[in-house]
Amino acid sequence: MMKTPLLVSHLFAYSQTYFPTKEIVSRTSNGVHRYTYAEFGKRTHRLSAALAALGVRPGDRVGTLAWNDHRHLEAYFAVPNMGAVLHTINIRLSSDQLSYIVNHAKDRVLLVDANLVHLLTPIRQQLTRVQAFVIFGGDASILDGPLQPAYSYEDLLTQANPNFSYPIELDENSPMGMCYTSATTGLPKGVVYSHRGIYLHSMAMGLANTAALSESDTVMPIVPMFHANAWGLPFAAIWFGAKVVLPGPAPSPGVLLDLIAEERVTLAAGVPTIWLGILKELETQPRHVALRMALCGGAAAPPALIQAYEEKHHIPFVHAYGMTETSPLALFSRLKSYQEKLPYTQKLTLRATQGLLVPGLEMRVTNGDQDVAWDGAEMGELLLRGPWIADGYEDDERSKDTFIDGWLHTGDVATVNEEGFVKLVDRTKDLVKSGGEWISSMDLENALMAHPAVFEATVIGVAHPKWNERPLAFVVLKEGQSASKQDLLTFLTEQFPKWWVPDDLIFMHEIPKTSVGKFLKRSLREQYQDYLQRRQNDTEIPE
Repeated sequence: MMKTPLLVSHLFAYSQTYFPTKEIVSRTSNGVHRYTYAEFGKRTHRLSAALAALGVRPGDRVGTLAWNDHRHLEAYFAVPNMGAVLHTINIRLSSDQLSYIVNHAKDRVLLVDANLVHLLTPIRQQLTRVQAFVIFGGDASILDGPLQPAYSYEDLLTQANPNFSYPIELDENSPMGMCYTSATTGLPKGVVYSHRGIYLHSMAMGLANTAALSESDTVMPIVPMFHANAWGLPFAAIWFGAKVVLPGPAPSPGVLLDLIAEERVTLAAGVPTIWLGILKELETQPRHVALRMALCGGAAAPPALIQAYEEKHHIPFVHAYGMTETSPLALFSRLKSYQEKLPYTQKLTLRATQGLLVPGLEMRVTNGDQDVAWDGAEMGELLLRGPWIADGYEDDERSKDTFIDGWLHTGDVATVNEEGFVKLVDRTKDLVKSGGEWISSMDLENALMAHPAVFEATVIGVAHPKWNERPLAFVVLKEGQSASKQDLLTFLTEQFPKWWVPDDLIFMHEIPKTSVGKFLKRSLREQYQDYLQRRQNDTEIPE
């Protein structure tokens, strides 16, 4: 067989050859921007030339601090195409974390949205390796600010060569991108992606058993482009020639739903909290949508959320699973053909799992050294390996705790049923161990969010003087809905053993979230760890 390398530049070249008239739609601070793949391609070549003129060479790291828009998409291809490494930076990190990852990644140039410049201003002097800042948008005065030396993105592109040539001798195993974990504990950890890994991951996104992404789709990645490559959608969508819709800066649920309706989006991807917000908007101000798939990941999707989209709005809702370390697609929840004949409640139970392993990967679910039985009951940690799974963290000794004997230890506790469907029970750190027995916070959360009055819910384990740990629930009610604490606890009692039911339930206006929309349980644990011990009327838990 021919030993042709698998490179990101090949995805780009294919799209330019076969889909030059396809459209990219980008919401910006100044309105909606539209252009063709051909125009996108010329600007991408110009950006590569501009970066080369600034001294960027193969292997150098180029950071992006940007929203989901067309300029960020240009960087997605311009940087790896020239052999450099695209480092997408989480815009919601603290100043200390931002300075840490920019320095740790050894970023040479930063591409920054004008309305995000303020995030870097306080830490400019700490960014000792950065040699240039290239600003997306904004007026000329921003170039005279504290980020120096600063350049206008559009001015650089205007002056750059639209026929910049890409290297053809790149090693497919060389790095093309990197992303840092969202760091719920400790410092963020850097994950480096190879050309080969992204190429194969993009191919997997087109499989009929996964997202079946194709030229006929209109794709909108709601998931931020700084988070695990927007789940790989930009690379796959451009390669396959899909129309791409980018939601731009700080989109609200209303803005997202407008774009989905007006641009006739067929596939959009986001975390459960995003889909909850869109559902609320859809129910209060309905729009006609053409979605063939609402793709959900990042956290477990409650069955009630799936059911609401499908039964009320006839929108297929599909759950997937992955991590920064897995590029991220690893599991995809689509029924087998013969399972389509099952009663809806049984189908919903299956589709609320994280699904089947994506072809091309391997998995184990282990309890110690032993693989668990595929009986849907025995729990163990999910282990993964494959061509788009990372094999370590960038220059980080914590690799040895996660990558062991050729396997990624995900830290997720799961069961596997007889058909191979994986169901996450919890993160290892989120399981509640009460009186020596495990309680799944995820199952309790999903049950609470099935209550018609509940908008969001999360559960943590807190200290208890007798039982070591007990579950404590936090709930946000839907606007205009009411339910008492006892109503909700009784609702859980009807579904779980008494010892599973939380000791207390706290109503909140908003549950704190991580930078990528997951519930921030660490913050709740810090605030409420001794809550039950402090509660004067603490009652015994029934045995």
